[in-house]
Amino acid sequence: MGTATNRYEPDYTVPPGWVLKERLDAQDMTPAELARRCGRSAKLISEIVAGKAPIEPRTALQFEKVLGVDAAIWLGIETDYRLQQTRAAEAEQAVAAAAWSRSFPIRELAKRAVRPVAGGDLVSALLAFFAVASVEAWHAKYGEANVAYRHSPSFASDRFALAAWLRLAELDAADQPRAHYSESGFKDALKQVRRLTRTPVPESIREARGLCNSAGVALSLVEPLSKARLSGAAWWLSARHPIIALSTRHKTDDHLWFSLFHEAAHILLHGKKSVFVDGSDNDGNDMETEANAWAANFLVPRAVWRRFTRLGVFTRAAVQQFAEEQGLAPGIVVGNLQHEGLLPWSHLNDLKARLQWTGK
Repeated sequence: MGTATNRYEPDYTVPPGWVLKERLDAQDMTPAELARRCGRSAKLISEIVAGKAPIEPRTALQFEKVLGVDAAIWLGIETDYRLQQTRAAEAEQAVAAAAWSRSFPIRELAKRAVRPVAGGDLVSALLAFFAVASVEAWHAKYGEANVAYRHSPSFASDRFALAAWLRLAELDAADQPRAHYSESGFKDALKQVRRLTRTPVPESIREARGLCNSAGVALSLVEPLSKARLSGAAWWLSARHPIIALSTRHKTDDHLWFSLFHEAAHILLHGKKSVFVDGSDNDGNDMETEANAWAANFLVPRAVWRRFTRLGVFTRAAVQQFAEEQGLAPGIVVGNLQHEGLLPWSHLNDLKARLQWTGK
């Protein structure tokens, strides 16, 4: 056992390996010699000296016998050092978590879902909002490497605002009673939703939501966040529960309905592992092009559309008559003509229904 002459008062913030090295130097002993005397591997002793391996109780007892320093002292040095390391790591994590929390549009979210009490912990409130246990878990679930945002190069959303908007849609979807997903049922529902485009919003959206829910698809309208520049998104919460979320960012019925059918195409045609986030033009890759074509053809079969556009008569009366014949909102016809460059963007916009959020 050690005596008062060999009890240390070390700075416990240094690695135990440093203290061990100093003791070995003082006794003119190499790590290899210490390993032989302890009956341990030279690799273990080298790792302790390098700070890669901890001093465990068995090792501390061996050091006591060979070096004459109490095992309790070795364990105390080890414990205090590891505690200091843990505190330093937690302090760094706290700083990083605070910076993470400031990346979100807090004022906007406070009006929607994230409402920490006065003086409360914003990080904890955000973790609860996203239903994750840590900032690291948030990055694992919502990080760009794990969520395949598909959009054109010109579509730029802040990823924190985008993740928050998607989470708001998930929470809205969770409140919607729906069956397990049925592809045939969803296709039938979309046929009925198409006819609803002539019904005023928001009544038509309420009915569309009920139809989608009956086929196992959640349909959410979520007011856009200022830095989440998207028209809509589609993804699967699970193998049986897809979500379509719409932002009404462009505030006209033609954009709203085309976005709905565009996102429906992603559900019907594409994989279940990606989150499809679509901007104003929905261009940029083959899947977006395919979704655009599917939505356009579903709304107006291409053969019918070509016959109409070949006439080259796009007066108010002609547009309204064609829309009535097809059972569509006239704004959709106007939007398609404008998108194809057949009608100036400034023409017949009064045939589009303007949308406005009334709740805050």
